[in-house]
Amino acid sequence: MQVPVYNASGEELRKIKISDAVFGVPFNEAVVHQVMVGMQANARQGTASAKTRAEVVGSTKKLYRQKGTGSARSGSKKSPLRRGGGVTFGPKPRDYRQSLPKKLRRLALRCVLSSKAGEGDLKIVDTLEFKEAKTKQMLAVLDALQIESSALIVTQKAEENIILSSRNIPQIATTPANVMNIIDIMSHKTLLMTEAAVRAAEELWSNGAKQEVKDASL
Repeated sequence: MQVPVYNASGEELRKIKISDAVFGVPFNEAVVHQVMVGMQANARQGTASAKTRAEVVGSTKKLYRQKGTGSARSGSKKSPLRRGGGVTFGPKPRDYRQSLPKKLRRLALRCVLSSKAGEGDLKIVDTLEFKEAKTKQMLAVLDALQIESSALIVTQKAEENIILSSRNIPQIATTPANVMNIIDIMSHKTLLMTEAAVRAAEELWSNGAKQEVKDASL
């Protein structure tokens, strides 16, 4: 696949070839959905807890006699029907973690990268080098590249000035290439990658890609 490379001023410099093993994979909706749900589940703490009537502190004495009061028949103050009483079927600490095999996660990542490339939402710049952290400079780059909505900026490694220059811009996020994930990619309209980040992604996820795609389709 041939894609254009731009400079920070929005001018097209040349076209480069990117790996079809990473950026040309057919979209597998079932795999992407499974990995996304699993990642969201794994991010849950699962520490929510409510006390049952057996755990609430208080007397177990029946509040008043069964008959003759004209009110509903009432048990103790620990009843779930009373304020301060126990909770019926309340949450208890649990583990929401789901198993996500490495092959499945890598295939899902290649699917969303390929989707961005196929829909024209992947933009590649030759370099992004800021001598100092300037939000105004990052806004100028985004404007030159005609990025008007949300965008995920991917660099080869963590760049402090890039992070500081973009953190105050709404709907703009940054990440190094080696920790990209499908939730971040799919949460942003445009995927803006440096050429070095593209090569790093190809090196990380192209090995064994054809075999993994074949295995997943069986």
